[in-house]
Amino acid sequence: MKIQKEQILDFNKKGINNHNEDFDFLANKLTKQGHNVTALVSKLSEFQVAIPSWALGAGGTRFGRFSFYGEPSTLEQKIDDVGILHSLTQTAGAVSLHIPWDIPSDYRAIKQQADSLDIKFDSVNSNTFQDQKNAEESYKYGSLSNTSKAVRDQAIQHNIDVINIGNQLGSKSLTVWLADGSSFPGQNNFQKAFQNTQNSLQEIYKALPDDWKMLIEYKPYEPNFYSTVIQDWGASLMLANGCGDKAYTLVDLGHHLPNSNIEQIVSILQLKGKLGGFHFNDSKYGDDDLTVGSIKPYALFLIFNELVYGMENNPQNPELAWMIDASHNVKDPLEDLIQSLEAIQEAYAKALLIDQDALKAAQLENDVVKCQEILQGAYRTDVRPLLAAARLKTGGAISPIQSYRNLAIRDGLIKERGKNTVATGL
Repeated sequence: MKIQKEQILDFNKKGINNHNEDFDFLANKLTKQGHNVTALVSKLSEFQVAIPSWALGAGGTRFGRFSFYGEPSTLEQKIDDVGILHSLTQTAGAVSLHIPWDIPSDYRAIKQQADSLDIKFDSVNSNTFQDQKNAEESYKYGSLSNTSKAVRDQAIQHNIDVINIGNQLGSKSLTVWLADGSSFPGQNNFQKAFQNTQNSLQEIYKALPDDWKMLIEYKPYEPNFYSTVIQDWGASLMLANGCGDKAYTLVDLGHHLPNSNIEQIVSILQLKGKLGGFHFNDSKYGDDDLTVGSIKPYALFLIFNELVYGMENNPQNPELAWMIDASHNVKDPLEDLIQSLEAIQEAYAKALLIDQDALKAAQLENDVVKCQEILQGAYRTDVRPLLAAARLKTGGAISPIQSYRNLAIRDGLIKERGKNTVATGL
């Protein structure tokens, strides 16, 4: 299923007058404050976030999974769904594949399909947290950290295979997340597990093409709740430094203990030139994988404040890989992703409104009240007209959710694919 530009244009006509009124009001206000509104809209229109292939179907829990019908059951259909998101939002210009769930059967055809939808291939993700069909070794007790060399070698080779798959598609980075850890005290030797992981990552690193990056993700717990080998950003950073200049830390919003100061983590990693990527989601208790901005929108804004500062002031840090990592049992996955894309753009836009010079001056004067006023003044600004203007500039919808529903996209997918299709993955 493909959305035609004329369909979006026709729907935009119905809301263009209201949009123009809202935009003009905000633009005049921001101009008086010294902002270049045209530049703001351009920055927002250029900001792209990758969609993970596994988020396009219904999510799941340990207790059940409830389909939304019309799910994409093939890689081709997943790319079509990303195309739908990109047509409406103009901010979803990349897809991130998970291997072995999404191995192309025809690389040329897949690349041509993605090109026709203006979709690029972002980081490829390896999977050593599940045993794969016909695999000789099991990851029950870990993969890259396993006490068995045979298991480690199998996991290393899988990551190298993923690099080769991504290379054929035009990807430029590999994301490694490990479920490795222990459930009980004494089960693992912490030092040996960490050293095995370092050695394994170094072997994978040797297979990276010159223009690639390795992104090392961390998580404090789950599925192992006593210990996780790469449990925090410090462990990830040490492993990245142990591999080389092309290895970086990847931050996932849900992969932190409650009340962690994620914005500080992001800031320091950028200062050290070691923040490679960012996975967006939201949470109340742990790795909930909820819609971005649905629980802690102010925390997301504070994180973007540091990201924007780092992008302007830390040239030693590479261009970041942005991706949504969320899933749901109770929402239409495409609607959820649209909401997440909107929340990301909103936090980014508000962070761009922060007067960094005034904030720096207030910090030097230890004027704590003024620092807070500067941040909250930007946060309280309704920037949605800027987001709509950015979408209009590149042919997107003024209101992506309304357009999605009015165009009956889910009904069209069900008619095309049927009710019993199930997306590959977890």
